[in-house]
Amino acid sequence: MAAEFESTVQLDTKGLNCPMPLLKAKQRLNKLAHGEILLIEATDSGSVRDFQVFASQSGHVLLKQSEDAGVYKHWLQKVVS
Repeated sequence: MAAEFESTVQLDTKGLNCPMPLLKAKQRLNKLAHGEILLIEATDSGSVRDFQVFASQSGHVLLKQSEDAGVYKHWLQKVVS
């Protein structure tokens, strides 16, 4: 399946529990350029709220969230503050 957004960098955090998906996403975001999109795949249901709160506090844009068969996907766009 093709990436839903162009220039998407993928991060697989399936099998990791809170707070690891968020911590790994923060580390990867630090390496991205302004405007790049990070797709995080997680199996921790708590990641839905974690990424919503993170986006509102960090200024990065949460473009979309979805869930399919227990895999939660989060698309974050990096914004330089």
